Amino acid sequence: QVQLVESGGALVQPGGSLGLSCEATGDISNVRDINWFRQPPGKAREWVARITRPGETFYADSVKGRFTVSRDNDRNLAFLLLTNLRTEDTGIYYCNARILKQRSDSYSDHWGQGTPVTVSS
Repeated sequence: QVQLVESGGALVQPGGSLGLSCEATGDISNVRDINWFRQPPGKAREWVARITRPGETFYADSVKGRFTVSRDNDRNLAFLLLTNLRTEDTGIYYCNARILKQRSDSYSDHWGQGTPVTVSS
């Protein structure tokens, strides 16, 4: 079994900062790309950022320059640092990863349960 667990969501004021974590646990052989998505209230889930295993990063235009994605390959951890937060950043933040399980020869897609971020004064 493989599990992704996000943590760190909170209520924060506009202009504030927050750090999210995503931990992959279970019978993991390798973790490839890790993505962060978010789902604002009443809206569809949207892609936020991606980090490849070597550390190349990509961001949605709406968060570029404000969010930073990073990872720790040794501990199967990913992080998303959110700065200069705006009310429109409110939503459930999800971690998604391509994972190769032990005793498997193909990667599969996995999602966490999400962690809520609320930006409000």
